Amino acid sequence: MISLDRVCLRAQGALRWRHITRRLKWPPSHEPSCRAFSQSSLQSSQTPSKRVIFSGIQPTGIPHLGNYLGALSNWVKLQNSAEPDDVLLFSIVGWHALTLPQDPTSLRSARDDMLAVMLAIGIDPTRSILFHQDHNLHHTELCWILNCLTPMGKLRRMTTWKSRLAASRNANSEDDVDESLLNAGLFTYPVLQAADVLVYRATHVPVGEDQRQHIELIRDLADIFNRTFKNDAEPPLFPLPIYMDTPSKRVLSLKDPSSKMSKSSPDSASRVLLTDTASQIKSKIRAAVTDSVQGITYDPVSRPGTSNLLSVLAACTDSDVMEVAGLYTNKGHGHLKNDVADAVEELLKGPRAEFEKIRLDKTFLEDVARRGASRAMQHSETTMDGVRKRIGLV
Repeated sequence: MISLDRVCLRAQGALRWRHITRRLKWPPSHEPSCRAFSQSSLQSSQTPSKRVIFSGIQPTGIPHLGNYLGALSNWVKLQNSAEPDDVLLFSIVGWHALTLPQDPTSLRSARDDMLAVMLAIGIDPTRSILFHQDHNLHHTELCWILNCLTPMGKLRRMTTWKSRLAASRNANSEDDVDESLLNAGLFTYPVLQAADVLVYRATHVPVGEDQRQHIELIRDLADIFNRTFKNDAEPPLFPLPIYMDTPSKRVLSLKDPSSKMSKSSPDSASRVLLTDTASQIKSKIRAAVTDSVQGITYDPVSRPGTSNLLSVLAACTDSDVMEVAGLYTNKGHGHLKNDVADAVEELLKGPRAEFEKIRLDKTFLEDVARRGASRAMQHSETTMDGVRKRIGLV
């Protein structure tokens, strides 16, 4: 059985793979500090000095390279550079996955896969609170209360449900989405997302730019609750959480560089999974769509496929994309693709090996999940005590 001590050692050594940068003589940049992550102007004087950071990911299959570079690697950086008194909560949000049809057997396996991936990439379950959302019923309790305060007009202005439906059905655009397919869960999932954050009174939420609108809704709902159940003898219950604009890399499909890399694409060659072997990675990168223009330049508008490969190489080696592009001015796509494949393999081989070990230890995964849920509920119970008292349920 795998021990928590071993996972801690793995977490401490999870960052960074420099083999490719040394071989190509690129100067490595410094790891971005958690304190250096830019924060939006959505600030609040209510936000306390101690930070409570919350983010979640759906268990909808093995994460791909875009997930890793865009979110998961930033969570590890946040964890490793956080102040000692900061609280970090990372959740596998199974209830959100249910807003679209799921096969129960596949979902059950995907939950374990995601937990194993997060441990494998370096999330330390003794430093961060790592748990399954559905193991803490406080999320749904607060969600119902917030649903009773949420104006329908605010939900109608949410647009991400269209993109989720479009992605699930591989539609060419959101305009092709049939609104009759919209269920109540998908329509109101931003309220559950608000409950996910507010139940821990989170002060900071690191999510992608596409979720900024939801952070604004979370702040609105926190403010509505605070004003509706104002108690002059006590401070407002909920801080207004801050959107954390983390330095993320947008990775595009290897087969259609006009769209993001996605787990829902019917073409498996369009994405690199964290569990892909070295030969699979090389095959997918070699088959990536580029163009017939001679020479390598970074031009996302005119040369999206080539630029995507340069972006991936720069992200994997922690380098500036323009500096990387300059190294290939007089080289061809074959040379670039070989180096991209090598860099991706160097980045993923450590987490992949850890995942293969951890995933087989069901008892260990259950123990991590149980401990994480217990720690999460210690925080959320305090919040829900305050909520119940203010709304009159106790």
